[in-house]
Amino acid sequence: MAWKLMFASAVAMAVRSVPYAVAKPAGKSFIAHASDLLPLKSTPINPDWIISGNPEARTAEHSRGHDEASLTAIWDCTSGEFRWFFGWDETVMILEGEVHITAEDGTERTLCAGDVAFFAGGTWASWRVDNYVRKVAFLRKPFPKPLAIAYRLRNLLRNNGNQGIAA
Repeated sequence: MAWKLMFASAVAMAVRSVPYAVAKPAGKSFIAHASDLLPLKSTPINPDWIISGNPEARTAEHSRGHDEASLTAIWDCTSGEFRWFFGWDETVMILEGEVHITAEDGTERTLCAGDVAFFAGGTWASWRVDNYVRKVAFLRKPFPKPLAIAYRLRNLLRNNGNQGIAA
């Protein structure tokens, strides 16, 4: 049964990548903007997640991967405290202000301008914004486990065991 699932996942991954091997993806291949010029739209925080205050969040999508599995956005928020559910893997870089984070495991950290943090998809964290915070968020949909294993195996075979990061 496990082999069938792994095989199905590998086939799905191969089919998914075929269009990119044959033709260039539709859409832009390079996008650049000044982060402070992107128009931010109100994206209210789920009221059930708010712990205190009246935090107001806004988001501007910068770019989206051709396969819809990745997204880059600018996000800002006024003062307040809330819990946040990360549906996707998310790496953030704080551009302005600061936020006090408490992860599910109790780890606490204050992120300030220039700090980078990673939040795994499927997890919660508490955010306390004393004044204001602005971040760039890099989001990626996590692959299902069998597909992730097949993907890693493919990369291992392609790179002859080298695990380096290409520029």
